Amino acid sequence: MSQAIGLLETRGLTALVTGTDAMLKSANVTLAGPMKQVGNALVTAVVVGDVAAVKAATDAGAQAARAVGEVVSVQVIARPHDDTALVLPKPAAAAAPKK
Repeated sequence: MSQAIGLLETRGLTALVTGTDAMLKSANVTLAGPMKQVGNALVTAVVVGDVAAVKAATDAGAQAARAVGEVVSVQVIARPHDDTALVLPKPAAAAAPKK
């Protein structure tokens, strides 16, 4: 895996949606599939991109999420091992065109 990984974990969906929106708007990153729910109201979003973009995105996301809820953890993995991709959420398949 050549791209950095950024993770934002919050308690509650509202903070995660707010933080994810800020991450995607603030830097050239891609959402790595749907959010993951761990339990006890913990939810996580994962973004990928180059290291600087992922760092900027997670900083912006954490700040936005803190404004509306609780941020549990923020992590940037600069050079993840290739096998790390096995545990990341998979992007949702593109919706079939409407007829």
